Amino acid sequence: MSRAAAPRPAPPSVRPAAAADAPAIARIYNQGIVDRLATLETEEQTPDERRAWLAAREERHPVLVAERSGAVVGWGALNSFNPRPVYRFVADFSVYVEREARGTGVGEALLAALIATARRLGYHKLVLAACPFHAAGMRLSHRFGFREVGVYREQGVLDGRWVDTIIMELLLDAEPPPTP
Repeated sequence: MSRAAAPRPAPPSVRPAAAADAPAIARIYNQGIVDRLATLETEEQTPDERRAWLAAREERHPVLVAERSGAVVGWGALNSFNPRPVYRFVADFSVYVEREARGTGVGEALLAALIATARRLGYHKLVLAACPFHAAGMRLSHRFGFREVGVYREQGVLDGRWVDTIIMELLLDAEPPPTP
C-alpha cells in the first residue's frame, strides 16, 4: 500500500526584512553554516551581527524574508558583486531556508522575489557562486534559468578539504542602459 505524499504547504509571503528579523536571519544562516550546504562560511553569526549587517545595506542591496504563519522561514539578499561602477548592473544573491521548511517552496518564493526586485532596481544580471554538492540549490537555480559559466576549482577549504564553487548567471534584460 503506497502512502500519498503530504500536501505542499501554501507559498510563503515575502517581504523586506526589518531589524526585528535579525535573530531569525542569524538562526537560519547559522543552520546553513552548520549544515555545510550553501556557504563556505564557517563562523556562526549573532543576531547583533546580522542586525548591523541589515542596517548597513543600501537600497540596491535589499534583504527579503519569507514567512509562514508569522514565522520567518527563509531569507534572501541582493548583494554587491563588485564595487567598481562598471559592475553596478550586476548583483550577487543569497538564499537561505530554515531546515524544516526546505523543499516546501520557500527557496522558490524567495528567488522569484529576488529576481523581480533585481529587475525593478535595474539590474541586468544576477550571479551566484554555488556549492556543487548543494543539489537542491543547484536544481532551484537551473529551474529559474541560471546557466553555469564556470567552476572555481579548489576555491576554499571546508572541514579540511578543498571545495569547488560553480559560477552561475541569469541575464535579466537584453538592452544596455542609456549612457549618462
